[in-house]
Amino acid sequence: MRLVRPSIEWKNEHEDYMKEWDESRITPSSFNVAGHEDYETYLEALQIRESGDGKWVPSTNYFLVGYNDRILAMVDIRHDLTDYLHNVGGHIGYGVRPAERRKGYATWILAEALKKCGELGIDRVLVTCNEDNIGSAKTIEKNGGIEDKSFIEEDGTVVRRFWIES
Repeated sequence: MRLVRPSIEWKNEHEDYMKEWDESRITPSSFNVAGHEDYETYLEALQIRESGDGKWVPSTNYFLVGYNDRILAMVDIRHDLTDYLHNVGGHIGYGVRPAERRKGYATWILAEALKKCGELGIDRVLVTCNEDNIGSAKTIEKNGGIEDKSFIEEDGTVVRRFWIES
């Protein structure tokens, strides 16, 4: 398994992954290809987003690719925190392909993302999940997450917040 950056060579596999996604909101949202004229336009928008333009903070995105060149999971590493990210989003957002869940890929991609955070000089990493996402909370704890005070969004969603030393 390896982390790779989104590029045109991953177009078909990324689009297949998106067809399989089972929730209305893509996690992490930086991988949502909907609303773009074509994949090249998506990649251009991702590059702008990663640069920190506009409302975005600088970030780096990766696919977790298996031995058969199948995208298993995706991760967005945010280099800084806004107030929103400090309360809700954290430094790292990740999602695992529905057919590949419960196989250890979330634990693996989070561990790799934490290494990337260390390379970026982010020594104390915030990772969050919704209160009802027990699997994600266990993944975060397996990677050294220490729970902090939860945050309650306006709609009542409880966001659990964990800090990890990278």
